[in-house]
Amino acid sequence: MSEKTHPINDLMGTTLEKIQDMVKANAIVGQPITTPDGVTLIPVSKLSFGFASGGSDFIPKNHKAGDSNTFGGGAGAGVNITPVAFLIVRGESVRLLSVDPPAANTVDRVIDAVPEVVDKVTDFLNKRKQDGQSEFG
Repeated sequence: MSEKTHPINDLMGTTLEKIQDMVKANAIVGQPITTPDGVTLIPVSKLSFGFASGGSDFIPKNHKAGDSNTFGGGAGAGVNITPVAFLIVRGESVRLLSVDPPAANTVDRVIDAVPEVVDKVTDFLNKRKQDGQSEFG
């Protein structure tokens, strides 16, 4: 069989089409929800997916020349959609409300706190420079 007409091509094409149907832009940035008081909520999610497919040509013992049913194959896919935040639009104001779970252990809490600590230290050093003081004394 030529590579263009091999059944694995059809298998892969069908698998990718099905994944494409599942994974739309609306899965990441959801449809806006407007509340009665005029606030708009826009859900934001993290999307992960994977797939695998494979197949093999096999020749049974009683194979006859020209028999084209010698392919066996399969495919599988998995999709994980996790909500991570909401954009909250109220008038001209836009806020991001994170829905990440809190850090599970001490190391996670330290890693989560590093950006805030770096910002505070940088602000402190900049203020000291503006006041004419040395960074270390």
